[in-house]
Amino acid sequence: MRKEQLENYKCLGLNIAYYRKQRGMSQNQLAEAVNISRTHMSRVETADCAVSLDVVFDICDALDVPPAKLFDFRN
Repeated sequence: MRKEQLENYKCLGLNIAYYRKQRGMSQNQLAEAVNISRTHMSRVETADCAVSLDVVFDICDALDVPPAKLFDFRN
């Protein structure tokens, strides 16, 4: 992940966590739905790693949220 994009990754992670909690899902439940480890899901939510669009789209499907909502960064 490029350092210049860290804030965007943080916002994306916060949005993922927000919609996950709104759906009453744990990180583990979402990770299972997306077919990634809970550790990876945690790292995505905390912007500790880059995330592919494939995983982002899978998260959108699992949360029933359009991608635009996850990328709606309110700074």
